[in-house]
Amino acid sequence: MPPVSESFSKPLAAPERSLLQRMEALQRANDIRSRRAQLKRDLKAGRQPIHELLLDPPDFLQTAKVFDLLLAVPKYGRVKVNKVLTQCRISPSKTLGGLSERQRGELVALLRRR
Repeated sequence: MPPVSESFSKPLAAPERSLLQRMEALQRANDIRSRRAQLKRDLKAGRQPIHELLLDPPDFLQTAKVFDLLLAVPKYGRVKVNKVLTQCRISPSKTLGGLSERQRGELVALLRRR
């Protein structure tokens, strides 16, 4: 059996980032968080329909959890959101960008009926 080279035995570390790169990443993350918070307030107030977001999510929502977004919809609590996700065969940890077309379509159809 050939000897294991040292390159395979060392764990791969994340690349070092400069202070500027870290600050830019932090700024992007803060921007995404504030935009999501505003969107959730708009959903709660009825100014933004959930169907539009599910069918055509903006970039800053691609990595948001579907569960968290549905919780912001009026009259939807944890129990009802879990029931809806179970009916559509969607994991509670699924992100908006990770939804298949089938899941997206079933979810929108179900929410429009309610």
